[in-house]
Amino acid sequence: MSNWVKTILFLVGSALLTHWIPSSFFRNLDTMVHEFGHAVVTLALSGKVMYIELYADHSGVTYSSISKSWSIIPVSLAGYMTASIFAWFLFSAYAKGKQRLGLQVMIAISALSLVLFVRNGFGIMFLVGFMALTIIVLALTPNWLRDFYYLLLAFLCLEESVFGPSSLILYAWQNSRSAGDATNLAMHTGIPAIVWAIGFTLFALWCAKQGVQAFLGRSKGARSSSRQSGAAAYRD
Repeated sequence: MSNWVKTILFLVGSALLTHWIPSSFFRNLDTMVHEFGHAVVTLALSGKVMYIELYADHSGVTYSSISKSWSIIPVSLAGYMTASIFAWFLFSAYAKGKQRLGLQVMIAISALSLVLFVRNGFGIMFLVGFMALTIIVLALTPNWLRDFYYLLLAFLCLEESVFGPSSLILYAWQNSRSAGDATNLAMHTGIPAIVWAIGFTLFALWCAKQGVQAFLGRSKGARSSSRQSGAAAYRD
């Protein structure tokens, strides 16, 4: 089975599984990372981030000002691309057995977002609640529960990182002015919003493929180690 087929199956499977689990609250993690990406690139290009708002419907917005018009292009690119890379990072960390690092990175991004950027009521509530729960899981729970929590977040980020930009294709098709970041890019480059939406989706799928490969590589390695351990015990 090709890696692309495996990726699509993982995405469909994660969408089904995560909708059976009460996971609405945690879906805001992907939104937080998306908006954090906008904010960091804005600051890197000497812009000013006024504030970020996160909403209960898993949407968000970053209010910022930039001094150079061309800066809107990398800033607009940053949101979906950061979310896609973050999902890849979570699975790569899991493949290396570094779930604690992954959770610590989530806490760090949440803390920075809370202190520097997020100002609306729901956004603050989400960040405080998410950080508190993640710290408890990291510090007090057994490994199996920590791993379950980590994988739940990783699969949610994987799903959201792909289905988020793919929905832009539909929005851009119906109304090119309602496609968020793709619309901003279209206005400043002359390239249609639907092209940018497709580009975001293809990049997200590529990152998802890398993440799935890392996840499956760890699972395969674990099974191989188990078989080798069993053989050694038999010879003894």
